[in-house]
Amino acid sequence: MENGNGTAPVHDPASAPGEPGRRALVVGAGIGGLTVAAGLADRGWHVTVLERSASLEPVGAAISLAPNGQRALDRVGVGDAVRALAAWQGSGGLRAPDGRWLARTTSEEAGERYGDSLVLLHRATLIDLLRARLPEDAVRTGSAAEVVDPGAADDPRRPARVRTATGELAADLVVAADGIGSATRRRLFPGHPGPVYAGFTTWRLMVPAPAEPFPPHETWGRGTLWGSQPLHDGTVYAYAAAAVPEGGRAADDERAELLRRFGDWHHPVPALLAAADPHAILRHDVRHMRRPLPAHHRGRVALLGDA
Repeated sequence: MENGNGTAPVHDPASAPGEPGRRALVVGAGIGGLTVAAGLADRGWHVTVLERSASLEPVGAAISLAPNGQRALDRVGVGDAVRALAAWQGSGGLRAPDGRWLARTTSEEAGERYGDSLVLLHRATLIDLLRARLPEDAVRTGSAAEVVDPGAADDPRRPARVRTATGELAADLVVAADGIGSATRRRLFPGHPGPVYAGFTTWRLMVPAPAEPFPPHETWGRGTLWGSQPLHDGTVYAYAAAAVPEGGRAADDERAELLRRFGDWHHPVPALLAAADPHAILRHDVRHMRRPLPAHHRGRVALLGDA
């Protein structure tokens, strides 16, 4: 078939909306992209996930899933597998830097109130669970993708078109899950300023559990925050945040920077920092959309997640 402009033919022509064999393209194989791909596949869509990275290697640190997130994962068949990784037992809560408790709760109380307790797990673990819900050939790695025409939702003769290194693909639906720097978002809304600095930076690290046990907690200081959360596999997910100017980096290394900011806080913060690998600490400035988008879709293309 020819594209909507009557130019070169595209590969994999889309079927008309509502007909069997509807085709969806998902740009990005992160948590959002794989989740929506699994949900669409379960509902009879032919789904292809286009991921620019050469492989789905583990990236990032850990992720926390509240009960509503777990229920969302029930819809794609991985909710129970996630719940099986719950590690929170006993009490936990909010603390001050000197260790005083500001608020406490228990996993049982959280479960009674919300239906489930919080689950923390490695991001890579969740990626693996979601990837396993898709056919082997559904994810194409090393496949950068660019939306060249969002198509028209009310015109079955005008599918969305996506360009890859091997040619163009047509689809009834494109879900852009290509992250906070989304090229698709810029393509759909070129006049929008995009995300801006939110005023704070974050650090994330995975470390072995210290010898002395501790309850899960988040600790609030003045313009600073630290969290320590044990995981099912015996490691600890720690995270920190500080209100600092944009674009800063430690003159030496990020562990040294964290020690300067948090080294005199309560247990287990100093022990976790002592065990941390300076080269494995992630630091990212946090950005947000100060000005909302006019919409989260255009034509047959929808934005998802950080995009």
